[in-house]
Amino acid sequence: MQQTMTRFVDKVRLRNTFPFWLILPTIIVLLVVQVYPAIYTVWLSLQEREPSGWVFVGLENFVRLFNTSLFSESIGHTAIYLAGYTSLTMVLGFFVALLLHQVTRFSAIYITFLFIPWIIADIIVGMVFRLLVFPDYGLLSGILQNPAFFPPDGLSVLTAAPSPPWFGDFPFPPAPALIYLILASTWRALPFITLLLLAAMQTVPLEVIESSRIDGANGWQVIRHIMIPLMLPTMVVALFSLTLNGMNGIGMVFSLTGGGPGTSTEVLSYMLYSIGWSQLRFGRAAALALMIAVVNWLLISGTLRITRVNN
Repeated sequence: MQQTMTRFVDKVRLRNTFPFWLILPTIIVLLVVQVYPAIYTVWLSLQEREPSGWVFVGLENFVRLFNTSLFSESIGHTAIYLAGYTSLTMVLGFFVALLLHQVTRFSAIYITFLFIPWIIADIIVGMVFRLLVFPDYGLLSGILQNPAFFPPDGLSVLTAAPSPPWFGDFPFPPAPALIYLILASTWRALPFITLLLLAAMQTVPLEVIESSRIDGANGWQVIRHIMIPLMLPTMVVALFSLTLNGMNGIGMVFSLTGGGPGTSTEVLSYMLYSIGWSQLRFGRAAALALMIAVVNWLLISGTLRITRVNN
């Protein structure tokens, strides 16, 4: 009788713990690739590398970052880059999706060619766009350096200095290189955002659109009051993708401008790379990484509140 009860208890215990054993490999992977690096980054941000080894410095790495002018300048560059990159990609993606939505013949071919930029690595895209405007032999350098189009001496995108700032130390207007970086990033991200918006656009019921047209709504009113509200959840997902990619991406900046000319395109992600791998200040780089993580969280939370998707 006692052996029967023991076997029954073991079966019940195994049945209760069986789901845990199933998800245990996933938990281990998450601990290794996410939890441990996050804890190590927090620890590293409180340390400084000395010849004798790691030395605890507390919040000194954060204080040193805040006290550098390059940090505040990089925040301005990042804000301008994100605003231009996300808004331009969303607007162009919506109208390209609208055009594809109205095309019935050869739409699959158009979508196939449209998706080509997305499958190219961002560092390769940056190199191609750099070659386009490279002085002397760039495909677009003859137009850009023509004084008739860009007086008085033409325009060298990769070396032109930014204009004096209009608002104190905030780097606006941006340097030509930063504007060019926004255009290159938009070109690469446009296919993916277009496909997302096109898929959402195709789920809008035609009956609703036809009913609104019978009631006298014009094209702009249909887009504003019917299509955009119904597409809003997908648009939020697209905005999340663009924001996180623009905030954390480094390949395009690395291969296209290298943060230059000077520091006029040094966004926070490239500053993190520069501090960590060029200056080998890993403690300060970890502190900046934590700041970027907080900014990512704030951007996502703000987007959710603005669009009211969380309600």
